[in-house]
Amino acid sequence: MPPKINKIRNIGIIAHIDAGKTTVTERMLFYSKFVHKFGTVDQGTTVTDFDPEEQERGITIRAASVTFEWNDCVFNLIDTPGHVDFTAEVERSLRVLDGGIVVFSAREGVEAQSETVWRQANKYHVPRIAFINKMDREGADFYRTLEQIKNKLGAKPIVVAIPVGAGPPHLPEAFRATIDLIKMKMLTFSKEDNGSEITESEIPPELEDDAIQHRSQMLDDLTMFSDEFTEVMLGVEEVSDEMIRGVLRSATLMNLAVPVLCGSALDGIGIQPVMDAVKYYLPAPSDVPAIRGQDPTRPDCPELSRKPDVNEPFCGLVFKIDADKHGDLNYLRVYSGTLKQNSRVLNPRENKKENIPQLWRIQADRREQILEVTAGDICGVIGLRFTVTGDTLCDVKYPIILETIEFPETVVSMAIEPNSADEYKKLKQVLEMMKRQDPTFRVHENEETSQMLISGMGELHLEVIKHRLLRDYKMNVRVHNPRVSYRESIQHTVEITGQCNRNLGGQKHWAEVSIKIEPLELAEYDTATSVEIQTDFSDEIFDKQFKQIVLESIREESQGGGLLGFPLVNVRVTLTGAKINESESTETAFRIAVSDAFHKGLRKSGTVLLEPIMKLEIQTPADYVGGIVGDLQQRRGLVSKTEIIGHLTLIEAEAPLANLFGYTSAILSLSQGRASNSMEPLRYGPAPTEVTKSFMLE
Repeated sequence: MPPKINKIRNIGIIAHIDAGKTTVTERMLFYSKFVHKFGTVDQGTTVTDFDPEEQERGITIRAASVTFEWNDCVFNLIDTPGHVDFTAEVERSLRVLDGGIVVFSAREGVEAQSETVWRQANKYHVPRIAFINKMDREGADFYRTLEQIKNKLGAKPIVVAIPVGAGPPHLPEAFRATIDLIKMKMLTFSKEDNGSEITESEIPPELEDDAIQHRSQMLDDLTMFSDEFTEVMLGVEEVSDEMIRGVLRSATLMNLAVPVLCGSALDGIGIQPVMDAVKYYLPAPSDVPAIRGQDPTRPDCPELSRKPDVNEPFCGLVFKIDADKHGDLNYLRVYSGTLKQNSRVLNPRENKKENIPQLWRIQADRREQILEVTAGDICGVIGLRFTVTGDTLCDVKYPIILETIEFPETVVSMAIEPNSADEYKKLKQVLEMMKRQDPTFRVHENEETSQMLISGMGELHLEVIKHRLLRDYKMNVRVHNPRVSYRESIQHTVEITGQCNRNLGGQKHWAEVSIKIEPLELAEYDTATSVEIQTDFSDEIFDKQFKQIVLESIREESQGGGLLGFPLVNVRVTLTGAKINESESTETAFRIAVSDAFHKGLRKSGTVLLEPIMKLEIQTPADYVGGIVGDLQQRRGLVSKTEIIGHLTLIEAEAPLANLFGYTSAILSLSQGRASNSMEPLRYGPAPTEVTKSFMLE
């Protein structure tokens, strides 16, 4: 029987790489009795990291879904990757989740990818709680991490649990317990049963003042969100635990506050309070506003909405596909109504009906067949023929199309080729299958050279793709060095006129088109927007016969790339004029005139080659700072900030992606294996003149 909607929690665990997301997930599954023995990342035995590549590397690559029960609630939990190369997995998960657990390392604090996933959660208005993990590590600092959550992320953290001690067991003040500021009890987690048994005790006298001070701060913070709570605080009546949780829940659901807890997932300390916090503070699907979409049957596409209610017409969003030669598994978030096995639904993007032969409850790499799924739940569907990631499925009689999922553009490419002509067709089929599964994976075939290029979000992304081809699909392929995905823009504004005056097939074709091509502001390189097209010309005959053809031709020309062959961005093209000869102007003539004007304009306006710039965060012992900074300068890197954090130095820098291939290996060599780094796309910036010239000579 489907769970009640107010008992469901659709949550994701998100964080920087190595913050401990998968270990937190594994502990949750253990304490909820989903598994009887918890696995470890180091041994490759965790439930959600079941892919051989994940087990070998010790990282999460693909978001994994698992459903379990905790304190009369049903958790649909998605463990997401932390590495920036797989950020699309986070993006599509947050699109359909109602709440998130953001995990921070108490030692490293708020790191680069922490900021990225936080921004993604802000984008989708996902309420979240924060868990400061790894309090048992040397250099762990709960309060420094708390300050970084405030300052770096702009959040309003409300501390509901503080640590007792910090650091590993051999230190005198080792981390050993937490203090619940709502109950005002110290929670000790038994080592004998891996933290399953929790002992509540009075707060020791030496810690009481600190606990009272933090509770007072918590209560003061909560008065900002409720007048009733403030009145109780000012009166003689004692504020109840239920009232504290109620006010904090309301503030969290409105994204005004973030409850903060702490612990050590590896040692089994503080995980059950996090699970309770999910129940107390994160939304059920019934707490989420109605999903909005558009009516695809109407030309003006008016807005529609669907409430999270089983009595509403069915609609849902496919947010992930596991491609398989035996049939794709589509991950579906149901927003309204009920979906039953052996029913028929509509894919409004394709305007085609889909059969639903099988519904599945997804448990990481296992599946349990179910008969129906209702509003607010997540399930797997096998048997869809036309549906891709981001598509809406809905009731045939009540069509609605929900906003799709947008994914970032690829930044790295490499050439790939089979070892024999016989394998070429198989390779194309396999790559198409992988494209369905991963929306940030692109395949492009150069018709002139017959060279096949695969593109992705980074070196690691493409390396994983290559290993899957070799291991899973037994494809014997050769790959060539990665290439950077450059973009092109222009230097100057130009106004140009293109003409067509030709005899084609015995018919005279004549047309004239004037356009203005201008660069967008330099600051907009950060977003690398596509070409904007607008019109500043109107003529009754032209508007009626040729305007749409001309605008369509401008769009086609702009999509063909710039003079160097790279995608054209940050350019505005304005149609400023056109001349017509009633007997000789044709659609063909106008297309030729547009092409003439466009290419003249690009040559006259000057080419700007844009390269992707990456943001780097490097943590290293002080002894290696000089060598690392020197290496960055050789890579055209610019150090923006250095900061001492415990016994480590944090270096923030930016550098062009073209100079960062193999950087992880290089930095390990420079620091004798003691430094770590992370990088994420920052913006596009003008490439040096010599780089631009090298492409012009090709």
